[in-house]
Amino acid sequence: MNATTSTDSRVAIVTGASRGIGRAIALRLAADGFTVVVNYAGNASQADATVLEIRNRGGVATAVQGDVGDADDVARLFATTQQTHGRIDAVVNSAGVMPMVPIATSSLAEFDRVIATNLRGSFLVLANAAQHLGEGGRIIALSTSVIARSFPSYGPYIASKAGVEGLVHVLANELRGRGITVNAIAPGPVGTELFLNGKSDEQIAQIAQLAPLQRLGTPDDIASAVAFLAGPDGGWVNSQVLRVNGGFA
Repeated sequence: MNATTSTDSRVAIVTGASRGIGRAIALRLAADGFTVVVNYAGNASQADATVLEIRNRGGVATAVQGDVGDADDVARLFATTQQTHGRIDAVVNSAGVMPMVPIATSSLAEFDRVIATNLRGSFLVLANAAQHLGEGGRIIALSTSVIARSFPSYGPYIASKAGVEGLVHVLANELRGRGITVNAIAPGPVGTELFLNGKSDEQIAQIAQLAPLQRLGTPDDIASAVAFLAGPDGGWVNSQVLRVNGGFA
C-alpha cells in the first residue's frame, strides 16, 4: 500500500492526533482502513511518529500542521487533504486544551485560550467539514463527561465543551438531507497527559474511583467509540452525545 496517497479508501482527518486520545483515534481509524490525516498544532516529531506507526502497521497516513483556532490553518488542512487524497469522508475534532483555573477575573487569559481552541476550533473544523463532506460523511467532535460533574476549576473547559455539544446538534439539523451524521463523544477521565497534568497521585486515584468500573479510561476506549460512529454500524446515529465514561456521569 502506498505510504502517502490512496485513491480508493475512505479518508479521515483527525485533529490533535499527535498524542493522547487523538493519536489513539488516528491509529484505530487507520486499522479500520481509513487513510488518516494526522493534524497537529506544534509537535511535529510526535505527529511524524504517529504517521510512522500507522505506516509500519500497513496503513496510509500523512501529517498536516495547523492550529484549529486559526481559520486559515483549518482551511489549509482541508484543502491539503482534498488535494493529497482526493476526498474527505470523516472528520474527528480531538484537539483541545484543559487548564485548571477558577472562575475569576485572574483566569480570563486562560478562559480565552480554552475558548479559542476548544470552541472556536470546533466551530471552524465543523464548518469546514460541512463544506467538504458528501453523502455518507461522518463528523465527530470531542466533548467531555465532566459537564455533568461541575468540578471546581473546570469552568472554562466545561463552558467550551458545552458549546461544542450545542454546535453538534445544530449542525446535524443544518445538514438535513445530505446524508452526513454529526455526533459527539464525551469521554470520562482518561489517563492522558492532558488529564494527568497538575494532579496529585491522590487526586488521580480519587477520580478513578468515581465511575462504577473504578478505573480511568484509556485512549483506546475512546477510539473504539469513535470507530463505531465513523464506521458502517454508526450510520443511523445522528445528533447524539455518546458519553464514554464507565458510568462516571
